[in-house]
Amino acid sequence: MRRIVIRGSVSLILCMAFIALSSCRSDIVYSHFSPMKSEKWHIDSVQYFDYTITDASAGYRMLVYVRHTERYPYQNMWLFIDNGARRDTIEFYLADDRGRWLGDKNHGFIEMPVLFEPDYHFPDTGRYSMAIQHGMRDTLLRGVADVGVEIIRNGKE
Repeated sequence: MRRIVIRGSVSLILCMAFIALSSCRSDIVYSHFSPMKSEKWHIDSVQYFDYTITDASAGYRMLVYVRHTERYPYQNMWLFIDNGARRDTIEFYLADDRGRWLGDKNHGFIEMPVLFEPDYHFPDTGRYSMAIQHGMRDTLLRGVADVGVEIIRNGKE
């Protein structure tokens, strides 16, 4: 198991700039969001995402999105991500040290993209699945509206 920690606004700005600059030359292979009932995510509620890869020669950026409200009580979030081949634990920040929310604000929600894999190479074409579970201490995590996954084929330069 590997642990990824994304800290501070500098890391966030660099990740977002990388995504924005490279998105012009890429293809979205998969994009899906799972809504949370009443904006509450139970610790036993694992979110599953099934997708198909048709080109195993390409590299892919894999992003996890969290849409939350201002009712979310913490600065950070821990997630367990299982893609079948391995299970990772990631921590990322939703607010800076002064409590200001990071990410894009839209219609009362804050959407935070997290670059999980910058250049993942699938071993073969076919169907794949990803499972995401929150790793916070609360059994019922309030203020989480949606969890999503986006897989983007890296562009050829």
